[in-house]
Order: sequence, then structure tokens, then C-alpha cells
Amino acid sequence: MLALYADEVMEPLTHDDGDRTWRGRFVPIQSQWVGSFGFGWATEFEKMRSRAGLLEHLESVPWPHPGSVQVLIHDQDDECFGLWMLHDSKLVEIALPHTQRFHQPAPRNEDFPPDPGYLLRTDQGHILPEQTPEELRDRRPSW
Repeated sequence: MLALYADEVMEPLTHDDGDRTWRGRFVPIQSQWVGSFGFGWATEFEKMRSRAGLLEHLESVPWPHPGSVQVLIHDQDDECFGLWMLHDSKLVEIALPHTQRFHQPAPRNEDFPPDPGYLLRTDQGHILPEQTPEELRDRRPSW
């Protein structure tokens, strides 16, 4: 994730915290040039359940420059990173040119974690899957 001048508000997110709905911690992305870049952090999740509530938590952070917040997410089945940005205090996925998110039908019950679908490139010449109609998709937040 990227956010301008956010060291102070990101500091608590660089430590594990059992009270958060999501599990894990961010680590700063270091530049090869000292002092030239310090606005990025990264984390990795092994399972879907460990990331539940991540975007909602990030929405609650008092960002010094909310317009600079960019969250890049690459799920295991994605062909590229998806981009989320703050709009009206909510992190929303930004449609990227030549990409489309495909969704599976929602599970029959909530025993399964919500599925974000998968982001595919549409300009690679391969056959794209059939899209699940919106009314059949899982509406629970995946992150």
C-alpha cells in the first residue's frame, strides 16, 4: 500500500495485534536511495480468513493525506494487482483498463469465507470465463 506521510498512522499496523479482525502486519518498503521513498508498506496473507476486515480497518485510519492512499491487492488467482483508493471515506476498487474481475457464485452458507473473485487481463488473447450474474455473487466484503 502507498500513502503519503503516513509513517505515524502506519506504525501500529507494523505490529501483530490480536484485537484486529485481520491477522498480520505491514512492513515498510525500502528504497535503494536513502530518503527518496518512504511511502509504501507491504503485507502478505496466507488464507482468506486472515485478511477479513482489512479494508474496513484501513478506512478507519486517520490518514494525513487520504487522497494519496492506494491499496494494491494481488490474490493467488489474479493475473495482476487490483487497485483500491479512498472515495468518500470508503476504499473502492478502481477499474483498470484491460482488466475484469470475475466472480464465482456465492456459497450456500457462511461457513466459507467471502470470495473476492479473480482479476484477469482482457488483452492477452485468452478465452475469458463466463461472468456470474450480480444477484448470484457473494455480497460480503472479502477484505
